[in-house]
Amino acid sequence: MMSRVQKGMIAGLAATLAVSALEAANLYFGPWAASFPRLISVMLQTPDQIAVGWAAYILVGTFVLGPLFGIICPRLPTDTPESKGILFAVGAFIVIGLTVAPLAGMVGERPVGLFFMRAGFGTLAWMIATHAVFGVVLGNVHGHLVGREWRPEHPVRDHIHLAH
Repeated sequence: MMSRVQKGMIAGLAATLAVSALEAANLYFGPWAASFPRLISVMLQTPDQIAVGWAAYILVGTFVLGPLFGIICPRLPTDTPESKGILFAVGAFIVIGLTVAPLAGMVGERPVGLFFMRAGFGTLAWMIATHAVFGVVLGNVHGHLVGREWRPEHPVRDHIHLAH
């Protein structure tokens, strides 16, 4: 039986990888908006080393946000795992928009400011969309991990044994 933290870590990794695919597409085909790994690398004062931003991005998604979601998920006031994930991701977006974005300073020629607003509407929309995807995947994977523990291994066999 896995703990809530372990389930959260697995769900956090899955959600981070899903959003990483979107971020990679943004960087390869776009960029349509300032990428979050780029913002993190700037904030960590390594603007020319986006790999540092990617590493921090994956570590935070897996070892901070995932376990935190695993712990607070049962207390979130929604009904479905996905809505719990989205609610959590919206909260993370608000915290990031108020702290990380202003601290990130400049991306290219533009400062990002509160909620990435100075980086342009495209970046704000991108951050909202990727956080929503993160939340849906986080909640879905976590919900499957939690649900797996509650299902009997062999429902037909268990039902037959209980009937006799």
